[in-house]
Amino acid sequence: MKKFILLIWVLTSIQLMAQKQIVWFDAGLKVQYGATGFINSAIFDSKDYDYKIATGYGFGGKLGINFGSSGLSLEAMRSSSKQDFDILSNGKIASISWATTDVYALYKNAQNLGYFEIGPKISFISKVEDNLENTSNERTAGYNSINIAGVVGFGANIMGNDGRFSGILGLRLEYAFTDFVKEGSALNTPLRDKSIFAAGYQSSNVAFAGVVFELNWGIGYFGKAQCGKRSKFIMF
Repeated sequence: MKKFILLIWVLTSIQLMAQKQIVWFDAGLKVQYGATGFINSAIFDSKDYDYKIATGYGFGGKLGINFGSSGLSLEAMRSSSKQDFDILSNGKIASISWATTDVYALYKNAQNLGYFEIGPKISFISKVEDNLENTSNERTAGYNSINIAGVVGFGANIMGNDGRFSGILGLRLEYAFTDFVKEGSALNTPLRDKSIFAAGYQSSNVAFAGVVFELNWGIGYFGKAQCGKRSKFIMF
């Protein structure tokens, strides 16, 4: 019986060694949390408002298409973001919050249990609300429906490393290149205060900096026998 098991193990090892890995796939569930908001130089210079740190979160999934240690990560996430301001004239807080569906296409390089990622993100903005002096209103029509950002991230595997399952923790930075606000909107966005732009209009650029956690599962890979046989998909 032991000889039979040993024979099976040897034959299996030979078969795996004869396979040449071409491309492999993985999938994961992701959550992220961190500082959110938008950057507007006119508001920074205003004597009527002060920026406050606000937080937001996102959750979703990803599909990875990998070639050795490099690959493409396709992600879709549902996110909730917010920006707060102090109103200096009365000591109250103004808030602007928005919900988006985010689609990422990131180049990813993973080596020695660590990874680096970079690429674009497209956000489809579904709802924007502001709360000024305890009065909340939907302002979606005053904001652009699509936002394009650049993304940079890095991190490491914190559990599992056999390719079948892993837990990954990282840091991610995002900055939008397009204007969050619809310039010239009759809704007087982003703070219903036209006096902010007395010296000239300035764009509002959405930003995020926070942590990302991912549960990742290996799906399988296309393997090709060295003897020239046709490629086939092999499950992990």
